[in-house]
Amino acid sequence: MRAHLRGSYAALPTPFKNGEVDHDSLRALVEWQAGSATRGVVPTGTTGEAATLSFDEFQSVTQTVVEASSGRLEVIAGVGTNDTRTTIKRARFAESIGVDALLAVTPYYNRPSPEGLFQHFSALANAVRIPIALYNIPSRTGVDLTADVVERLTSAHANIVAIKQASRSLARVHELVDLGSIDVLAGEDALLFEFIQAGAVGVIGVLANVVPDQIARLVELASTPAGMSPESSVEEARKLSDELAPLAEALFIESNPVPVKAALAAMGLCSDEVRLPLAPLTTPNLAKLERVMASYNLQTKKTAIRDFA
Repeated sequence: MRAHLRGSYAALPTPFKNGEVDHDSLRALVEWQAGSATRGVVPTGTTGEAATLSFDEFQSVTQTVVEASSGRLEVIAGVGTNDTRTTIKRARFAESIGVDALLAVTPYYNRPSPEGLFQHFSALANAVRIPIALYNIPSRTGVDLTADVVERLTSAHANIVAIKQASRSLARVHELVDLGSIDVLAGEDALLFEFIQAGAVGVIGVLANVVPDQIARLVELASTPAGMSPESSVEEARKLSDELAPLAEALFIESNPVPVKAALAAMGLCSDEVRLPLAPLTTPNLAKLERVMASYNLQTKKTAIRDFA
């Protein structure tokens, strides 16, 4: 197996309404992406507040996204937890309902050794047949998945095909790309252009929730598509990256997914409700976010197509 995960994937939030999953809004988010140039969606990841979803909620969210996508979008289900058995249980369910691939974060809190990481992901790879994207985000998990461990994993398991690298280290991107055995997906929206220039082939990102066409275009341009000179496409990509930088900054003004949910609420696509221990965006930061959104002519509460107040 050498499946390729490349292009722009939107890391979907999980909409809530009065403490419960809002499946109508979840379908609206999928429709919003299906009408754009986005290649796929990633439910039940960091942006989807997966750590606070029960197993039943994980099942229902994943099922809704697969059904709503209806083959129009690739679906990469986030299945990673800090317990290998639970991760495998989620992975097998996701595989059974027809997701295209899995995203598995490094186990958080436990702080496993490199050997522990190898055995964890090996157990997952042995439990399913579909493609797996590893997810390395040291700032949230407290553990770093090194290129050495990634190389061991790709050598041992043909269905480990990609890694979402969510750190600011371009040196690590180069290390992973140089392995030649795994596709690298950017996990830092603010450095998307730089990651692709370093060899990444796509992104699983937050910004694509708000401006999906622009992110897909940025990935395409930065990757120097056929028929365009490298100089012109890369320069256009750099310009688009600079234009989107203030929005990327605003969407991480507080912990993800708090700001992006506020942005999507302003656009009328879902509520800004998050689950504790996350709290809604503070009033000063909401005002900053709305000012940035206005500068991009993004829809605001006053003209939202849906009212979640």
